Amino acid sequence: MYDAVNLTRRDGAAWIELNRPDALNAWNTQLGEDLNKAVLEVAADDEVRAVVITGSGRAFSSGADLKAGFEPTPAGHPDVHTRLTQVYHPIITTIRRMPKPVIAGVNGPAVGIGCSLALACDLVLAAESAYLLLAFVNIGLVPDGGSSLFVPARAGFTRAAEMALLGEKVPARQAYDWNLVNKVVADESFRDELEGLATRFASGPTGSFAGTKRQLNRWLFQGMDDQLALEADIQQERAASADFMEGVMAFVEKRDPRFTGR
Repeated sequence: MYDAVNLTRRDGAAWIELNRPDALNAWNTQLGEDLNKAVLEVAADDEVRAVVITGSGRAFSSGADLKAGFEPTPAGHPDVHTRLTQVYHPIITTIRRMPKPVIAGVNGPAVGIGCSLALACDLVLAAESAYLLLAFVNIGLVPDGGSSLFVPARAGFTRAAEMALLGEKVPARQAYDWNLVNKVVADESFRDELEGLATRFASGPTGSFAGTKRQLNRWLFQGMDDQLALEADIQQERAASADFMEGVMAFVEKRDPRFTGR
């Protein structure tokens, strides 16, 4: 049904698999649109009682596909605001608000918007070889996709500041110690563990799970819409900066960026 996402249903669970393995499941326009539609579809399906989001191949998601580029604004800058507000944000808010549990199966690197996607889910199961990375600062951007909300909610301000400002990898075991993920399992056991968790939720008290999500959302994420809007505004500011253009060029040319602070 989708070009960049695989969607399957079995035994009350829906499995959404990001499917651009050759690009490490980097988000281009097609993947974002397909994922948005798939998430909305399973959220509205009463036969689906649990949802799993994972990645095909070696990665969960390597983040935004910088080589794919962005549509320009009238001023000629990359229009990240429209993509965030029209595609990314509906995915994140639907995951948080759908009345059923959503599990992130982090089978490999979860970078940038991929990290945000994983942490938007209710539970995060990580393979031992996986890692999380808020890579935005490395190309002159700021966290988006809700990560400026989800990381401090899970790990606190200290860890959130470290991840966002330093832009360094957080290996799965360290992510567990920081309360970013719920469980880390050996790579060879990962799929079985994920299947077991999906089965447990799909056969559990769906209404109880939904009520619990409402409670947690009310306590932790009541300001989610405002925070997402702030992220999009600041990200658009950064997309017009010389540092962002330098960051993208350095990424494409596989060299260290030379930021000027402009």
